Amino acid sequence: MTTLSLNELAQRFGLTLVGEGHAEIRGVCALSPGAEGCISFLSNPRLRSQLTTTAAAAVIVGNRDVAALGAIPGLVAPDPYLAYARIAQLFDPDRAFTAGRHEAAVIADDAEVGEGCHVGALAVVEAGAKLGRGVFIGPHCHIGRGAVIGDGSRLISGVHIGARVRIGARSLFQAGAIVGSRGFGNARGPNGWEEVPQLGSVVIGDDVEVGANTCIDRGTIEDTVIEHGVRLDNLVQIAHNCHIGAHTAIAAGTGIAGSTRIGSRCMIGGACGITGHIEIADDVVLLGRTMVTGSIRAKGIYGSGMPMLEAREWRKTVARVRRLGRLEQRLKHVEKQLGAALSEDEEDGQDDV
Repeated sequence: MTTLSLNELAQRFGLTLVGEGHAEIRGVCALSPGAEGCISFLSNPRLRSQLTTTAAAAVIVGNRDVAALGAIPGLVAPDPYLAYARIAQLFDPDRAFTAGRHEAAVIADDAEVGEGCHVGALAVVEAGAKLGRGVFIGPHCHIGRGAVIGDGSRLISGVHIGARVRIGARSLFQAGAIVGSRGFGNARGPNGWEEVPQLGSVVIGDDVEVGANTCIDRGTIEDTVIEHGVRLDNLVQIAHNCHIGAHTAIAAGTGIAGSTRIGSRCMIGGACGITGHIEIADDVVLLGRTMVTGSIRAKGIYGSGMPMLEAREWRKTVARVRRLGRLEQRLKHVEKQLGAALSEDEEDGQDDV
């Protein structure tokens, strides 16, 4: 079990210590009710009252909440939640593993497996693949021909990495993720659809997270690219030839059609639909269920989904929307009549001059 003093945590993460620095921390906890020997955080001022009842051994706070700590030891951070996230990694039991190769793993003779790697049961590492130092390959994972996985990356279980895919350092792939599958390329022929070979692959940067059952298709000719620090939630679909900029986050259920380019630091809500062959600028926020049918040239917050209403009001709203076409025709008819009337008045006015 990992145990660190509060003073050690302060020094490691460059935080300001308040109170007793010898308090030993062996884990993390919620602010309420808290837990003995664990550290929590306060970032929402509405939860400040919980400081008086928490059982946590220490709390991470911002400058505005130092006085509210009272007798509780704490760490002061510019962003308490970010500091908590970094500290919590030290106590995450799922990060620890023992290096080695399971006897049921299949590793090609010419595959390169770096120092300190773990290759789990029934995992397959094909010819020419390269695993960097400290890579974790969980059970039932499949690493395709010539794929490269950078130092410290983790494939939890059942992850498929296609041929020639290149993955940077410290990236995480949750169960069932598929990277480098065939892009949805088809040409209509005289007798139906014919396959367009997908000859590119996928390039993924450092510190990327790919959620469970998320799919990233390989490119048709050029590669699909996921830049450094991207976060992809579960069940995200990224089609062939897409390019996702650094530190963009995409929530679950979003589908991105082929050859779309998304900028850096974007935040894309759940269940968004993004058409192909468009560009989205840096620092764009898409609210959940937004349908994007054209390029977005300027940063900002965009949405298109209808917010929830009580069922009766929602039905009335839908009915009004359906009547808009008829209302438009009636308005045009009225405008036409008014225009004719105005023309007659103008003629009468000229006769009076």
